[in-house]
Amino acid sequence: MFDLHGRVAVVTGASSGLGLQMSMGFAKQGADLVIMARRFEKLEKVAEKIRALGVRCLPIKCDITDTEAVFRAAEEAIKYYGKVDILVNNAGASKNAGVLDMTDEEWNFTLQADLTSVFKVTRAFAKYMVEKRYGRIINIASIYGQVGNTVMDTVAYHSSKGGVINFTRAVAAELAKYNVTCNTISPGYFETELTIDTLQTESFTAFMKSSVPLGRYGHEGELNPAAIFLASDEASYITGQNIKVDGGYTSV
Repeated sequence: MFDLHGRVAVVTGASSGLGLQMSMGFAKQGADLVIMARRFEKLEKVAEKIRALGVRCLPIKCDITDTEAVFRAAEEAIKYYGKVDILVNNAGASKNAGVLDMTDEEWNFTLQADLTSVFKVTRAFAKYMVEKRYGRIINIASIYGQVGNTVMDTVAYHSSKGGVINFTRAVAAELAKYNVTCNTISPGYFETELTIDTLQTESFTAFMKSSVPLGRYGHEGELNPAAIFLASDEASYITGQNIKVDGGYTSV
């Protein structure tokens, strides 16, 4: 089960963190990869690790908020592989502030990076899935797309990730007739390059231990099984769903 040999997977934000981990996870299941990010030097190093697992890997430098750059990336991927079977919208960034203090610029930056980019990348790649009558779209949201929080003010991030979850439902309903599924994974607290400075503070660690039933942060690779499952043929009857990988945070 969950064999991805012969499949082509595209992962955005693949130069580090969860995107890198999921890319490696797909490669270990036999998938060929297209990895996208802005930092091409890091992408090339990731590509070397992926190729060492015996699969192909195409690194593409791309700013996912740039419409034309996204279309070019999709065309490059199709020219190289001839198809795209799996798309993981993982890349994102945010400016953190509360509703009373957030500027228009901070709000717009976060919505562009975390929500509008998901639309742009999906639009560019999904048309090729529709042509082949096969596709698995996986959008990475967050537990903060479903709940508020009392430890830090980040209203735009909450809003954008909530948008990703309902965008997923809309796309799932729209593309189901083409045998293209669309699902969301909502991670809880994982230590990555972008989060580690915050998560390792004494105050946040104390908050985590009091709010996460498993009492710890997610470990490297613990998001991979959900992504591999949703990318597989075995998940053919699952679409429009949101899988939470959060140590139980949203269960209490």
